[in-house]
Amino acid sequence: MADNMVRWAAQYEKLAVHARDERLRRFYQQGLPAEETPLTDVAFVALDFETTGLDAEHDEIISIGLVPFDLNRIRLRDSRYWLLKPRRELTETSVPFHGITHSQLNGAPDLNQILDEVLDEIAGKIVVVHYRYIEREFFDAAVKRRLGEGICFPVVDTMEQEAMLHRHGVVSKIKRLAGFKPESIRLGDSRLRYNLPHYGQHHALTDAVATAELLQAQIRHRYSETTPISDLWI
Repeated sequence: MADNMVRWAAQYEKLAVHARDERLRRFYQQGLPAEETPLTDVAFVALDFETTGLDAEHDEIISIGLVPFDLNRIRLRDSRYWLLKPRRELTETSVPFHGITHSQLNGAPDLNQILDEVLDEIAGKIVVVHYRYIEREFFDAAVKRRLGEGICFPVVDTMEQEAMLHRHGVVSKIKRLAGFKPESIRLGDSRLRYNLPHYGQHHALTDAVATAELLQAQIRHRYSETTPISDLWI
């Protein structure tokens, strides 16, 4: 079944029954907004990870940033940020990319120690990410390594929203055939198209805030406040 065809409410009911870990059971029992819930009534939480690499099966999450928001307000006061100690050493190439050093992580907790807090922050909300194959797949793989079972949840992917507009449409195909370079759908470049300010990248909390702002702009330009959440989640 395709991502956007998952009946998430029914999926959560099954997962709440079958989850072995009490923390995951509580997470699924919080449920989700109904499919027809208008965007204006949805509680979102933007989520961003920095990782030791790009392979979810072998690399680790080393920082998590999240911020709750809705269509009108980003709740910076309620934002959270964690550094996490990876089970594998940082590589020479990853440190310059995200700026997190070995010494910063020496006293950091393992994901399992703060999993309760992370789950509490995202439970019952719709998670928003820029490129779901990082946050959703890394979180699932990391939880699976620690608990023996993974985690599953819907997301709104702001990168996918940009891809639908600038990579998948007829106009973009014609431009490619004509030799034009495809529009960048990276977070910073996507924000520029909506006249959002430039932020430094590769800090999990800053990127979470940037993602929240980007979704607010995307919805204002392309959707309505009454659009059902099922039109965006995948």
